[in-house]
Amino acid sequence: MTNHALARLKGGWVLLRSIAVISSSVATIVSTVLPLVLYFTIPTYEWVRLFFMLIFGAFLIHGVLTHALNDYVDDLSGTDAHSPGILSGGSRVIQTGLISSSSLWKFAKILMLVLGMVVLALAIFGYYKLAILLAIGLWGSISYSLPPFQFSYRPFIGEWLSTFPSVLFLGLAGAWLALDHFPEWVLQNGIINALFCIAWVMVHHIPDLEADQQASPKKNTSVVWAVEKFGLAYSRLPALLYFGITALCGIWLGSERIYGALGMVVMVIAAMFLIVKMDVTNHEQVSSFEKIILILAMVNAVWLGIFI
Repeated sequence: MTNHALARLKGGWVLLRSIAVISSSVATIVSTVLPLVLYFTIPTYEWVRLFFMLIFGAFLIHGVLTHALNDYVDDLSGTDAHSPGILSGGSRVIQTGLISSSSLWKFAKILMLVLGMVVLALAIFGYYKLAILLAIGLWGSISYSLPPFQFSYRPFIGEWLSTFPSVLFLGLAGAWLALDHFPEWVLQNGIINALFCIAWVMVHHIPDLEADQQASPKKNTSVVWAVEKFGLAYSRLPALLYFGITALCGIWLGSERIYGALGMVVMVIAAMFLIVKMDVTNHEQVSSFEKIILILAMVNAVWLGIFI
């Protein structure tokens, strides 16, 4: 029984894929909560409670539910079986035998049901903001992986209709709950962090290119689409496109946030340089560069949180 419990704990920890959660969800939370601490007279207990509530929600929705559904569906389609499995290819909990596919699906269904009931309860008792935020998180997890949506298997749709709104509203949540409105800096930080997130996710898909093409149904990511449309060298195109859009947001920040804009543009250019330089056929190199880009995403989020 002890060994079984330890195996389950290990499986749960591996499933979280904490580096992905920290570099996207946690980073965008920090980007909003940090200014509340530095520049607003909010009681300590209030922002601490808000911060840890959002962190818990991020790990529950992104770390647990999103990854559980993604692992289950990608195991069914076969893409994870062919993935090089360095940073990409899911958490590997099914492939390594830590959690069975049926157990993961059963757990995910229960979690979806419980969270759906929580959304309903929050709405009934008048906690509309929390209900909306949780519902958006649920939508992102479910629509990204599960049929009939399964947006992660369609080019551009998965990042724009599932990932982007989930990360965006998580970034807006802190200010919305604490200030009851969205200052311009919150919108700027939220949008830039969400764009940075979907850009590095495109890098994440590059090593899985062949595995996604062999999946049934084919996992037609934006990377797969670009390669089949223009050739292997263009597997970089989606990431470069999204980072380019991110850099253009520096115009929006303008002179009012000149230091924030300059820092963000420098980090975006650094990420784009790595993407152009990488050998897309070298999975180890792509994954190594992805780790650097994840660090840049976290630094960028903190930078934007300081210079509002």
